[in-house]
Amino acid sequence: MKKLTEEEIYKRLENLQDWEFKDDAIHTSFRFEDFKEAFSVMTRIAFEAEAQQHHPEWFNVYDQLQISLSTHDAGGVTEKDFTLAYSIEKIVGNEE
Repeated sequence: MKKLTEEEIYKRLENLQDWEFKDDAIHTSFRFEDFKEAFSVMTRIAFEAEAQQHHPEWFNVYDQLQISLSTHDAGGVTEKDFTLAYSIEKIVGNEE
């Protein structure tokens, strides 16, 4: 998988609301009604990530979820990260 250039990353980020690029990864965060809802969404994301064979780096406290995506084998962000990011947006219900 080819590492994307910063220009390519910023262009793709135009289609993802509330995602940002820093430290060789794309990042977002979500806030849910409560822990149960956050964990439910995390479980759905986990199944999708496993299906794509691409796993997020994430952090959860109560109703908050922070997600970072990068392709470690490529040393940065690849198309694989954006594919999972779009899937995450669909799961969370933010897709347009």
